[in-house]
Amino acid sequence: MAHDYRAQVEAAFPELADIGNDDLRERVIEAWCLGLDRGGWRDIEDIPYAWNIHEVSNVEHVRGVTRIAVRAAEEQRDFHGADPDFDVVRAACLLHDVGKCYEYVDFVDDDALDDPDPEYATQEIPHSLSGYALAHEVGCPLAVQRAIPHFIGEIPTRTLESELVKSANSASSNAITQAAMGISLQEWVERYSQTQ
Repeated sequence: MAHDYRAQVEAAFPELADIGNDDLRERVIEAWCLGLDRGGWRDIEDIPYAWNIHEVSNVEHVRGVTRIAVRAAEEQRDFHGADPDFDVVRAACLLHDVGKCYEYVDFVDDDALDDPDPEYATQEIPHSLSGYALAHEVGCPLAVQRAIPHFIGEIPTRTLESELVKSANSASSNAITQAAMGISLQEWVERYSQTQ
């Protein structure tokens, strides 16, 4: 069954329009389309925030991370005089959890999926690593790639942009785990994380 993944991605992430570099915007869309196709997803909105938190979608979380990081980058620029690359921040935020297209296929009802590709769709590889691999495969710049591994610290060189993604991801995740389960992100990690 054919799905119009591009239309789904563009509708899910209006923040794409704020990426000034047309080529980078296309690469972000391409990475999501590839992940959705290989994961066998029917609808981008069906990917959950976490394997055990389905009442919040991955789309909501990714958008939240993007919004938080951009606001923080604006403060860093306006208040501290820093010079964050806003295209890198937006692209990395939008891609930071694209790997969930692969990792979470085993945690949703079968009717959300159409024939996931077993070569890719598996919980064996953490989504931060598969997301990095997707960004690399579609040719995202290194600055975007290095900002994607956000949780278990796979990339040794941290940049202003990667730290923005990391802290915005924590802020969004803390809000979601508190609202959905009444616990902090740290408590969720200690109890449920598959990548400790």
